[in-house]
Amino acid sequence: MLCSITESGGFIVSFRGVWCVKGAVWLDLVNKARKLKLNLYQRPPHLTVMTETIRILGIDPGLRHTGWGLVDKTGSRLSHVGHGVINIDPALDMADRLAGIFYAVSKIVEEFKPDYSGCEETIVNANPRSALKLGQARGAAMTALSFCGLQVAEFAPRAIKLAVVGTGKADKDQVGFMVARLLPRAGKMREDAADALACAICTAHHLPARKLRGAA
Repeated sequence: MLCSITESGGFIVSFRGVWCVKGAVWLDLVNKARKLKLNLYQRPPHLTVMTETIRILGIDPGLRHTGWGLVDKTGSRLSHVGHGVINIDPALDMADRLAGIFYAVSKIVEEFKPDYSGCEETIVNANPRSALKLGQARGAAMTALSFCGLQVAEFAPRAIKLAVVGTGKADKDQVGFMVARLLPRAGKMREDAADALACAICTAHHLPARKLRGAA
């Protein structure tokens, strides 16, 4: 964001690190600067640096239904951007289904331009064949994210539940409830989309230090 309204009604504008003030307070600053011999293109000491917003995309992978959710992190505040579910025709060949996931995730990144992404890890369950197929869907989604230039964080389902609900043993209803509480503007959503938003929230809580410095 390049400008924001100050309490006095002027505008703070930042361009390539150069700060100036325009609006109702501009003439007053000019007069004070002349008296004090200040450089007007240095950031005034009483102005606060504006907080950067980081956009995060969460993915809940699935071969038939892949959930996606986007949040913006501004300082410690999270806000909902969008969510949805990628539905793949199960009658398609496996390669075509994976290509569909890759294409759809790529289009989401192209449209919303996230800065960072997170993906839920695959649980190895009692059915190894199902786990293998889910892993392939996850790989297609992660490849699309990386292909688009995003760094991809990976989180176990337990870690995501812990970040959103406060316990790693929470069920899907509890996760959906807390996502709705944390992101009230999201409205009603399908389970896959809620899981993806939960992944995005978890990713926001675990951003690398270099990302957090920009959002602090």
